[in-house]
Amino acid sequence: MTNDVSFGLWYDFRNPPRWHQPFESFYAQRLEQSVRAESLGFDSCWLTEHHFCEDGYTPSPLVLAGAIGARTQHMQLGTNLMLLPLHDPVRVAEDAATLSLVTAGRFDLGVGIGYRQLEFDQFDRKLSHRPSLIEEGIEILRRSWSGQPVNFSGKRFEVGDLCVTPTPEHSPAILLGGMAPPAIDRAARIADGFLCTGGLGIDDYCEALVRQGKSITDGSVVLGCWAIIAEDPEAEAARIGDHILYQTNEYIRWGAFGPPAEATLFTDASAAIENGLYQLWDADTAVTELNKLIETYPNIRDIHFWAQFPGESVESGDRRLRYIAEQVVPRLR
Repeated sequence: MTNDVSFGLWYDFRNPPRWHQPFESFYAQRLEQSVRAESLGFDSCWLTEHHFCEDGYTPSPLVLAGAIGARTQHMQLGTNLMLLPLHDPVRVAEDAATLSLVTAGRFDLGVGIGYRQLEFDQFDRKLSHRPSLIEEGIEILRRSWSGQPVNFSGKRFEVGDLCVTPTPEHSPAILLGGMAPPAIDRAARIADGFLCTGGLGIDDYCEALVRQGKSITDGSVVLGCWAIIAEDPEAEAARIGDHILYQTNEYIRWGAFGPPAEATLFTDASAAIENGLYQLWDADTAVTELNKLIETYPNIRDIHFWAQFPGESVESGDRRLRYIAEQVVPRLR
């Protein structure tokens, strides 16, 4: 049992052609959902980023975070994650500082290195430069929020004797995601926390903290949970199987789990669930499994769940969120 871990929602705002609805109503429904979620007791809301996607996967998570922040009172906002190497880090620092100020410090910035060649080509970045782009970018973020001149000179960026203003009163935590060992080591070395996908890499992150002379609790884990939690999770998975299959196969096509040319797509949802990141839990199982995670890793500070899968209706996602809010979260507190 814990009082320290927060529980939240995860949004990608994908609106696939097969289930497409007009984007204005699509966004409005999900913004309203975030308000309902806060009233149900969810503590956080996390937004992710990609570009040039047929399904409209959100390219603008900070804009949406601002919209959600304006509608909510207490919910912590964050990105899981933004693709920092595609951006000018000073502009990200300015936008994140402003977002922190208008939400009274309710924003944390989660970033990752990215992997889609298409995005790097369009933004005139090289995939091979990702390590230096993200390391320099994080250093510039920290200097930008310090209230002092940035004065940074690196391989990728030059920022002179300039102060980034306004300075946030509560600097966002910088969280770093990744699944490969170098990315996890980097999170332990230069970030305030680790963005974990589906529970992967937490042991590696804790070991990396120790190797660097830190304690486990010097770092924190923000966990994006892919579990499908419902009273009858097998029936639920069957009901939303097409949406689960779409999500998995799109990530595989992009190269999220390895080179796209070597990837094999799943032919049905049951195979995607059996071999992917998904787990099927009822409330009792969810409480048992999440408690086990929280007790094993005392540096977990947030666990969040997909609000709905791509193309799934808000009403359908709401049923699972209400079940989690009523049957799972109170038993973890």
